[in-house]
Formats: sequence, C-alpha cells, structure tokens
Amino acid sequence: MTIFEAIKYGIENINSDTPQLDAEVLLGHVLNKDRIYLIINRNQEVEEENLDKYKEFIERRKKGEPVAYITNSREFYSYEFYVEKGVLIPRPDTEILVEEVIKRTKNLESPVIVDVGCGSGAISITLAKEIKNSKVYALDIMDTPIKVTSINAKKLGVDDRVEIIKSDVFSNLPDNLKNNVDVIVSNPPYIRNEVIPTLMVDVKDYEPFEALSGGDDGLIFYKKIAKEALEYLKKDGLLAFEIGYDQREDLFKILKDNYKDIECIKDLAGLDRVIVARRG
Repeated sequence: MTIFEAIKYGIENINSDTPQLDAEVLLGHVLNKDRIYLIINRNQEVEEENLDKYKEFIERRKKGEPVAYITNSREFYSYEFYVEKGVLIPRPDTEILVEEVIKRTKNLESPVIVDVGCGSGAISITLAKEIKNSKVYALDIMDTPIKVTSINAKKLGVDDRVEIIKSDVFSNLPDNLKNNVDVIVSNPPYIRNEVIPTLMVDVKDYEPFEALSGGDDGLIFYKKIAKEALEYLKKDGLLAFEIGYDQREDLFKILKDNYKDIECIKDLAGLDRVIVARRG
C-alpha cells in the first residue's frame, strides 16, 4: 500500500470532522515524517510493519480516541507537548489566555506566577518559556497531570523555573507566597455537569471528567479560586481565567466585590473566552 492509498484508507475508516488531516497526522507519526513529505512521496510504499501500526491507530481513531492521545503529542503556542489520557488536550483557545498574561506581565521583573489546574503543563510551561526570569508554580490535584507537566517541563527546558505541586487549588502552596504572587492563571473545569453527556465522543468518553466538570452551574472552581487567590495575590496582582462562551456575566458577578479592571477578551470566533482582573 502506498502513502496515498494509506491516507485514502484512513479517510474511509475515520469518523471525524477532519478525516484527511487525522489520517495524515497518524501516518506521519508512524513514519516520523511531516505532512509535506507525505504529499511529495505519495507513491512510496509503506512497509508492512508501519502499515499494521497505522491501521491500529486508525481503528483507535474510528472509535473516537483523540489523535493527540494516540500520538502522545499536541502543539501549543508553537511548542510540542507530550500528552496522554488523564490530561486535558491543550486547545488553541487557551493560547489567548496565555497571550493575555504575557502581554500584561512583560514589564515585570522576575514575576511569580501560579497556574491552578496545570493539566499537561501547557500554560505553566509556555509562560515560563515566554516570560523572562519568571518563577511558575504548577498546581494540580491529580497524579497524571503532575507527571505529564514534569515530563514537559524537562522536555522544554524549564524544569528549573517550574515548580510542580500536587495541590487542591492553593492548599499546598508555600505560605511565603501569601501576598507575593504577581499572576494567578487558570483554565479550570467549567462545563456544567448536565452538558457533558452532550459533548463529542472524543471529549466526553476520553478526556478526564475532572478536567471538564465545573459542577452543576459550571462555576464551582471560579468561585473557589477567586476567593482563595486574594490570600496570595499582591495588590493589583493579575487573575486570569479561561471561561465558557456564556459565562462572562457570571464571572463579572463573582469578581466585582474584590477585583477591579475586570475585562473580557473574545476568541477568534468572536466568543467570550478570557477574563482578566486585578486584585483590589
């Protein structure tokens, strides 16, 4: 079977919105080649061993498993992150959150940043890479995110500036950080429990429930983080959240008593996606 025929086989057997892209990524991963190579060498025969591996990947994708879990890889902010089942797959929308934090900390010297619910480490590690001399604390309550963030911090060369702590929100953050944190950032679980069963198969059946569920109203973690962050943020310190497209008003209500300069930033689709505020 040639590369062209293998991709055609993948397209015919994948149930997704992007079957050609999925097939090309999976075959490229097996062959350790980029998509340009596949196009230029479309008539090249695929070795039997590689073909068997590719067909196994196609079968997994057919059942709904996300491509990122199959390849253990996802690009975020032009960095390649290791991912596995048990961590939320980084999304392009979250790059907007990272961009807003970078924009608002560029004039700070050696800022202290806390990422609540680090998952794969995409936010923590990207901020450490992009913000010179920053010290980042990556917090998560689950073992898999702690492991995966550690792998990515080493892989991307920031393990000396990213401290990874198993913690239920701020419970295990060192006391000396009280009133000393410049930025608290989080992409917390924010989907209402009743909505989760309606999500796409590759999300609801494969990504961790704990990384999706924001409780009955989707706001449980925003309320907790916003309240407890007051203990750690410096005066005028930045709080930055990713939010659901319909949560803007709820977040403004949650933040209005203790925070100022509350602002909502839209994503590329024009939907509300990020909330930033300063501690009052």
